Amino acid sequence: MPMTKKNTAKPKEAKPAAGPAKKGPAPINLVRGMKDILPADQPYWDMMRRKADELSKAYGFERIDTPVLEETALFVRGVGKLTDIVEKEMYAFDTVGGEHVCLRPEDTAPIVRSYIQHGMLNLPQPVKLWYLAPMFRHDRPQHGRYRQFWQYGCEILGDSAAVVDAQLIFLAYLFLKELGIESTVQINSIGTPESRANYKNALVSFFRSRRNKLSEEDKKRLLKNPLRVLDSKDPAVMEMKAEAPQIVDWLDEDSKAHFMRVLEFLDEMKVPYELNPYLVRGLDYYTRTVFELYANSGDQDLAQSAVCGGGRYDGLSEVLGGRPTPAAGFAMGLDRIFSLLKEQNVAVAPETADVFVAQLGDQGRKRALAVFEELRKAGIPAGEAFSKDSIKAQMELANKLKVKIVVIIGQKEVLDGTAVIRDMDSGTQEIVDVRKIVHEINKKLGQVQAH
Repeated sequence: MPMTKKNTAKPKEAKPAAGPAKKGPAPINLVRGMKDILPADQPYWDMMRRKADELSKAYGFERIDTPVLEETALFVRGVGKLTDIVEKEMYAFDTVGGEHVCLRPEDTAPIVRSYIQHGMLNLPQPVKLWYLAPMFRHDRPQHGRYRQFWQYGCEILGDSAAVVDAQLIFLAYLFLKELGIESTVQINSIGTPESRANYKNALVSFFRSRRNKLSEEDKKRLLKNPLRVLDSKDPAVMEMKAEAPQIVDWLDEDSKAHFMRVLEFLDEMKVPYELNPYLVRGLDYYTRTVFELYANSGDQDLAQSAVCGGGRYDGLSEVLGGRPTPAAGFAMGLDRIFSLLKEQNVAVAPETADVFVAQLGDQGRKRALAVFEELRKAGIPAGEAFSKDSIKAQMELANKLKVKIVVIIGQKEVLDGTAVIRDMDSGTQEIVDVRKIVHEINKKLGQVQAH
């Protein structure tokens, strides 16, 4: 029998069956109702911040920053126990130490608290304060509205003159206009607490006779806070409002005279306004003048949402334990204004560098760091990419930044005590003494601007 060759090859080892890929931890997303302000959007926010700072200072307001955390009682007493903010929207909790605190839902009550606590009544009156800060409400997230939202506001404490109300309205209108947003003011007077009490009785009587047409929510409002029924978006209520009593008919004579003076000042300042007899605002502390600003927007959601609200709150200081102090203010919703700026394609010029500092080699990088700092101290906006070794990659970045001049420093320049200055438009370059770099850059930039 012929012999067969024995198979000496080693059998292949069986590969383990591929199991399911191991999953990493799930990504963590934003908390609902919160948002990131990304770098691409920061130029819009910088523009709003600069405009708020510029206008506030021009009109004699000083900045105040109150803490994010306040005693819950501040808003229960100040804003009102039966308001939507206190009943439904506050982020209130107890600390480990047993304190009842909340994230501030608005900044007027904290500012009045600060005014009382720090004895600002003893300063020359009125005290004019402004702020730009985040607020927090557990509200239903929607277009242009978030649970952490930013407000710019101005408050004038210690003056009851009608011109104060008008100046605040004008400042809010001007803020929007100078950002490129046209708006219309809606305005009303809700009188004193006494005249408002009489009006509430008439309003309750009117809606009680039509109670079967009210939603359950509006029935609750009628019992707890009748004026809030006027804010209802229910079509049935909006139709009934046309026949409802108007608060202007219940105003005391002083409130009427005050309101007429406010309107005369607005006419003088050419601020467009509409009388809205149903405007009441949702906070208990308001007296006399109340107002809201609506953007003239193509976006229906934004056009129907107030971007600013405010009014007079002459009784708030007493409610919070202070002396009688007339006061008025407004708050702007910056998140909604940001949405408007984007919707209307308002041009925002991003901050750009005029100069780029490029380097080659370790010694060149060290010298370039010092040159960059000299330019910064001299107020010359400069760009850099010190982590990159390739001069080509650095020049490509300089092109993207559209800088006018590039300063180049390599090993040879370090040894010679020089730097190369390259004009990016013409492509020409020259060698200069590194000790005179700021002078030479300023001279070059002046020549570029002249052309």
